[in-house]
Parts: sequence; structure tokens; C-alpha cells
Amino acid sequence: MSVRRLAPPEQQPKEFSFTKENVDWAKATIAKYPEGRQFSAVIPLLMRAQEQIGGWLPQKAIERVADMLGMPYIRALEIATFYTQFQLAPVGRKAHIQVCGTTPCMLRGAGELIKVCQHRIHHDPFHLSEDGNLSWEEVECAGACVNAPMAQVHKDVYEDLTPESFEKIIDALARGEKPKTGPQIGRRSSEPVSGLTSLTDPSLFDGSMVGQGAGLAAARAAVASRQAPAPAADAPAKPPAAPAVKAEGEADREKVGGKPTSGKKGK
Repeated sequence: MSVRRLAPPEQQPKEFSFTKENVDWAKATIAKYPEGRQFSAVIPLLMRAQEQIGGWLPQKAIERVADMLGMPYIRALEIATFYTQFQLAPVGRKAHIQVCGTTPCMLRGAGELIKVCQHRIHHDPFHLSEDGNLSWEEVECAGACVNAPMAQVHKDVYEDLTPESFEKIIDALARGEKPKTGPQIGRRSSEPVSGLTSLTDPSLFDGSMVGQGAGLAAARAAVASRQAPAPAADAPAKPPAAPAVKAEGEADREKVGGKPTSGKKGK
């Protein structure tokens, strides 16, 4: 863990107060915790303060949150300086870009994304661009390993990046626009790049099995039978279905209006 310190005094605002809307939100958040446990609201309140200010957390905001919770300043400062989600110095006015540099992303090209940040924003992390609109940092795993490499801006993630697509995202952010989030190569979510490998039978989705009373086990068997080769003529007969399986099938048929096959009259 690197040493994290507050921004120097010349960068610190003289005072901080929540907007009326955020005061109401903070009171409702604090009220979620039992009496005597209000300190538990410190992280959400610090995050709301950071969002209100524009992406970073000055000392006065930390102290204001501590006052609202009746918490000693040192306790609130310990939390703000420990968790890296809190930015302790001013960040870009339009975007602070967090590039994942953990192993999967690095193997997939995160190093090239970092070079883009160094070229476009500033050579060193946590420094503002010349116009003050952008800043960047390298972070640990952001939880999108299968779509590596990726970067995060505020609460938005951009995945499957290349230096070229990353440049376009930075261009859009610099113009004050919100680029398309998620994968940048056309795939949906984290589907395999090579295409789907399971649940590909159309009958699973065309409604042909709805209302047949087959049940999940029978539906799977029906799909498997269409995919498996026909049994040899001298193959041994399959054993009869176990009573529990048979009863489950009859229960399925009754649910969809069918008739039981056990000889008992349905209700």
C-alpha cells in the first residue's frame, strides 16, 4: 500500500457543505443504521461528498462528514486515506481515467493504454492535463478480466480496448461527451469472442416446449436426443423411470391442464 496524503493546503478549499438534496440523502442514509452505529455510514457519505465536489475529497469535506456522524476526525481521515476509491487531490474536471494494470489486463495490452494516457494527459499519474480536464491513474483489478484490457471513468467501464479505441474514448471525454460503455469490439457483455458454445439449440427459445408439461429434465433429454446418434437396434431397453421422476412429470402435466397417466383421477 502506497502512502496516501491529503492535497497540500494551497489546493484545499476553505470550507465545505452538502447541498440541501445531499443533506436529506445523508440523513436518510444515517437513519438506516441502528442507534449507536452511525459511524457505519461514513463510506457512503464520503463518496457522496466526493461526487458533489467533482471527483476528489478535500479535508473540509472529510471533517464535515465526521461532524455529521459524531466521529473523531482522525477516524474519518483513516478511512479516507486508506481506501483508494477516495481521491485526495483534484482530478480532471471532465474525467479521471482509471486503467486496470492487473495481470489479465496487462497481458492483453494495458501497458499500451497506459502509454496513451502518458501521451495524451500527463506522463505521471495523478497529474492534470494542461487544460485541467483530464487525469489518470493505474489501478488494481476492476473486475472485468474476461473483457481485458479495460478502463473505468467514474462508474462507467470501457472494455476490450485497443490503443485506437481508447484514443477515441479520450477524445469524446475531452469534448464533454459520454462514450459508449462496455465492450468496444461489438460483443454483448462477456459473451465468448468466438461465438456462443452452449445453449445454442433454437428450441430452447422458440416456445416449442412451453405448455408441454415436460419438465426441465425431459426438456434436456429431448434436446440431447436430437443431438445424439440413434441407438443401435440391439441396444438394451432403458429401465423404467423412477417413481419420483414419473410423479414429477405427472405434476408438471397437471399444472398445464393435462391428465395424469398413473390411473388416478386428477383433481
